[in-house]
Amino acid sequence: MKLGIIGAMVEEITPLLEKFGDYKKIQVGGNTYYEISKGTHKIFIAYSKIGKVHAALTASTMILHFACEKIIFSGVAGGLSADLKVGDLLLGEKLCQHDVDITAFGHPLGFIPESKVYIQTDKNLNSLAKQVAKAQNIDLKEGIIASGDAFIADSAKKQWIISNFKADAVEMEGASVAVVCDLLQVPFCILRSISDSADGSADVSFDEFLESSAKRSAEFVLKMCENLLEG
Repeated sequence: MKLGIIGAMVEEITPLLEKFGDYKKIQVGGNTYYEISKGTHKIFIAYSKIGKVHAALTASTMILHFACEKIIFSGVAGGLSADLKVGDLLLGEKLCQHDVDITAFGHPLGFIPESKVYIQTDKNLNSLAKQVAKAQNIDLKEGIIASGDAFIADSAKKQWIISNFKADAVEMEGASVAVVCDLLQVPFCILRSISDSADGSADVSFDEFLESSAKRSAEFVLKMCENLLEG
């Protein structure tokens, strides 16, 4: 199997690289991909850089260039739901783009012609994530993740995203990875650890909890990798 793991920032993949230790660096499209060999399997890890364009390019490269058969995105997100607190792990059931707006043509918010507002993640990978959570006694939350090219640190904007998309968390990459994987028919999973509450204090909370939240998400992904490669 060839498995791709993506984070948006270096902090989101550092715990993975530290765990695997032995890797080969490959440069493609202005980015670095870390290739790890585990028996007959290969794992490709990269941080895409922030935003939907970079994340889409990284996911496309992993699938089209490195022939990855499954994609896992691991990282942090802002919590929208009152049920989520900093450090909680959230499994994305479906993803949407909160910054897509062609309502002037009569379409709903987040909709792109010949596409859809929400893209579902892979049920099998999600089932594996739930099994890992149960084995580790982790309260893994599930919900809708909204993506857009803006860091949300405003209570009014936060409420707008909740009202229009019923989203539980917000970040800047997941939905673009979902679009790529959906179109190329590659199973994918989006796992996020909550780093802030996407309100007026989000910038302070994000800086404070980024590393610990990213590490928590990465450690969970490591357990998923172990199960995938053993299966």
